[in-house]
Amino acid sequence: MAPACAEYELVVKGHLGPRLVAAIDGFDVVEEVADQTRLRGWLPDQAALHARLDVLADLRIELVSVRRIDREG
Repeated sequence: MAPACAEYELVVKGHLGPRLVAAIDGFDVVEEVADQTRLRGWLPDQAALHARLDVLADLRIELVSVRRIDREG
């Protein structure tokens, strides 16, 4: 049985324009404050998360934090 999708929150340094946000496929901006951008998105597995983190690194976007959002029914 395949694992269910999980929601993740990424916080990056700076404010991202629409083209940079689009490059981080599957994530949307939920807040921009104090020179940080908070993004949230759903990913099917850890490999997909690592792929998004690689995109951030390739674009030289500084990662502040990564958090899995656990939702309990």
